[in-house]
Parts: sequence; C-alpha cells; structure tokens
Amino acid sequence: MGELQSYLLKQGLSVSSISEKGRCLFVGRDFSPGEVIFSQEPYASVLDKGSLSNRCDGCFTSGLNLKRCSSCRMTWYCGGACQRSEWKSHQHECLALVNLSEERRNMLTSSIRLMVRLLLRRRLQNDRVISSNVTDNYNLVQELVAHMSDIDEKKLVLYAQMANLVKLILPNEEIDVKEIVQNFSRLVCNAHTICDSELRPLGTGIYPVMSIINHSCAPNSVLLFEGKLAVIRAMEAIPKGAEVLISYIEIAGSTETRRKALKEQYLFSCTCLRCIKVGSDDDLKESALLEGFRCINDQCDGFLLPNPDGKNFTCQRCGLLRNECKTRKRKEEVGEKLDYASKFVSSGKYSEACNLYRIIDQQQMELYHPLSIGLMRTRETLVMILMELKDCEEALRYCQLTIPVYQRAYPEFHPLLGLQYYTCGKLEWFLEKTLNAVKSLTKAADILKVTHGATTPLVRDLMGLLEEARTETAQYQYTFVRCSMNDTIDVVYICCHRYVFLRTAVSEAHIMSCVIC
Repeated sequence: MGELQSYLLKQGLSVSSISEKGRCLFVGRDFSPGEVIFSQEPYASVLDKGSLSNRCDGCFTSGLNLKRCSSCRMTWYCGGACQRSEWKSHQHECLALVNLSEERRNMLTSSIRLMVRLLLRRRLQNDRVISSNVTDNYNLVQELVAHMSDIDEKKLVLYAQMANLVKLILPNEEIDVKEIVQNFSRLVCNAHTICDSELRPLGTGIYPVMSIINHSCAPNSVLLFEGKLAVIRAMEAIPKGAEVLISYIEIAGSTETRRKALKEQYLFSCTCLRCIKVGSDDDLKESALLEGFRCINDQCDGFLLPNPDGKNFTCQRCGLLRNECKTRKRKEEVGEKLDYASKFVSSGKYSEACNLYRIIDQQQMELYHPLSIGLMRTRETLVMILMELKDCEEALRYCQLTIPVYQRAYPEFHPLLGLQYYTCGKLEWFLEKTLNAVKSLTKAADILKVTHGATTPLVRDLMGLLEEARTETAQYQYTFVRCSMNDTIDVVYICCHRYVFLRTAVSEAHIMSCVIC
C-alpha cells in the first residue's frame, strides 16, 4: 500500500481508510468537470460470449476483418499487433482450452475464463515473463474485499464448484481452491462491466485501483471505458480533499430500488446523500414520481402515496383515491406483457414487438406517473425497435418523450442523458429538422465532452455532425414568427419553404395566431 500511496500522490490522489466505508480515494487538488482523475488497464479481462466473435480480445475494438486464433478458435484479434501483445498469456490459456473436452468447453462462463486469466497472469508475473508494477500486481487483487462472511452457503458451494473447474482447466498450476473461492467472491463485488462508448456491455475486467473508489447514488465522477482502458472523469468540480465517488448501479430509481440492488450485488447498505433521506417527505415524493402511479384524474399530475389502510393510494395534489388492489393487479398484467414483448425483440420480430410495446405504452400511461422510469424504459425500447423498422419520425417522437424523465432522473452531466440527446439529434438531422438537431446535438456535446472526453471517437463523430448541421443552418434565410398570444418565438420559417418548430407542442395551425417579427 505504501508504494501505491506514493504513486497516487504524484497523480494528485490519496487513499485513506474510513471505518464505516473501508478504503476511499481522495483528491489532493481541485479537479474540473471533464478532467481525467485516474485511468487503469485491467489486471485481467474477458469478453462476453456475445462479443467474442465481433470484438478483438486484445483491445476490445470491433472490426470486420478480425482473425481467429487457429488453435483454440475462441479468441479473435484485430491484427498482428494485438495478437503478439497477448501471446505471452494467451498461449497458456490457448493450450488449456485445446485440451478441454467439448462438454467442458460449453461449461466455460465469462467468470471462469476471467479467473483462469487472472491466475495465469499471477504466475507469469511471478516468473517475470510479464512485468508488474505498482498498479498492476496480484497483491492489489488480494487486498480487495471478498465479503466472505456475507455470502450464503448456496453461493459458497457454487464458487467451490467453479474453483474445481478452474483447477481442471489449469492442471499444471498450483491452485488453492479456498483462495479461488475468495477470488470469485472478490470478482462479484469488485469486477467492472466493460462497456463501449454508448454504454453497451462488452465484457468484464478486474481493475484493483479503480475498485478502491466508493459508490454514491449522487456521484461526482463517472467511470467509462476506452477499449479496455478504464477512465474516471470528474462530472462536476471536485475540490481538494473531497472523496472520488462513482455509481456502481443504475441511479434512476427509488431509494428502495437502489439500496436493494446494492445490497444484493455488492453486499453493503448505501448511506450516500440520497439514501440517508430514505423515508423523508422528499424521498417519498421522488420515489412516487419515478416508480409510482398516476392520479386517475387525467388533468392532474399529482403523485400517489399508499394509505395506512393499505387499500388505496391517495393523490397528494387533488386527494383522489385509487384502488390499491386493482392498481397492483394492472401492474402485474403490464409486467407479463413486457416479458412477452421482450421475446419478440430478442428473436428479431420487430413488427410484432412494436405493436405490443405500443399497447404497453398506452397502458403504462394510464397506470404510471408521466415521469415514471418504467414508462421511460418502454419508450427507450420503442425507439430502438422503430429505428430497426426505419420509422424515424415515430422513433424521434418517443425519444423526445424520454428526455424530461432523463432530466429528472440523472445529474446535469450524466453520460446517459448526453447519449439520449445525441440519439435525438441524429434522428432530427436525418429527418431534416436541422435547427432542432443543432439544439439537441449541442446539448449532447456539452455533456459528452465532460463524461467521455473531447478527443474520444464518439465525441469526435458528434462534433463532426454538429458542425455539419451548423453549416447547413448558416445557409438558411430565417423569418422568425412570434406568437401573438404569449409573445414567444415559436416558429422559424426557412427559405426552403418549410417550418421548424421550436416547441414540440406547436402545430401548423398555430402559425395563424402568430405574427412576423
């Protein structure tokens, strides 16, 4: 730990232990929004099964000309450079895979392969075949919390079975089954899901220094990946002496939902700034908005809370009652439809999926509050399906409906909010809604330059599209039309004989009540 502490101090960071939290990472200077706090390559990593044949095992980039390892035929590489850089470790894994029977090959999960790679790297570093350094050594893995006392017997038996399988895969390695069981527990609590720039999962990696960083449901930093490289960036100004905090889970959800997810996956109870408010009036309201039901009065946007009698929900704005039993039964019916609809998506039956998700959307609108996370997720899926069906107009409509929920559920600079603005902007650009595209892409750029970095491929592509859209709008001749009723500019008339509406609620008929500026 002394060597690591000295190294981190040079990076403007330090590690300290707090009794109720364990090890924490603190900043030793001020960090600005978008500034890289720390980055690290994985000690060991593995692609998910779904990404094995379309991603390079060395750098995790995608490509059309990937070459498969001719021996094990399980790993693919983008070129000779990646294959050579991985060969010192892969040659041992490759031999082990070749010697496995077909049955045992089929039993290989990503977790087992990750453990195999971790153990091989440990041995190769001990033998000095692969170099080690202060941030890349097996001792850091052993220092990660395993939570062995919190694991139930059923999981311990599973980890022991997995450890024995690892021992069969690596018969020539000195393997302590108890140590491997502890390592599996460490992986569950400390491994990171490696995602692409659009936050789609690609694989899993173990990043020992990154694992020192604690969770908060109100994070000040974000962890993203550039290939396999894990990068922590500040999402807001972080003053000297503050703790670096990221989110381990999806933070859009009620306090109860978030705390349950953290307890099940990471075996701790969250006491962050959001979670300590559990049960307060503000927390109840927030939970009711994000996961609760809507008032039965269509003209009311109030949120509902359960009555003490457990038989009804009461609207906190207008006081109307909604039957608890009927409402929960309706929720279960919608949930069953969602499960059924997801099967159409997974099987590529997009037309059938689209029809069913539209029905679900209507039913959820009657059931949930407009800012509901559940309603937002349904509309996210509809955007994806409609884009597959090339119905960009409808995809844009649903995408725009998700934006207010994203704004409510996420911080101002959050990658998911930025990516949703980017999707909106691309759809608007494709549909020649150029002025609207400029607005959406500008908002996306403001966020993603902070969370992803200005020089990453995703942001470079975004900035290129934004520049193209701005160039096109510069060629237009505009006539601004001001609403005579509320004195706001609602419509722009462009010389190419089309209107661009600055508010989605504006219609062609609205122009009749407007005057030229």
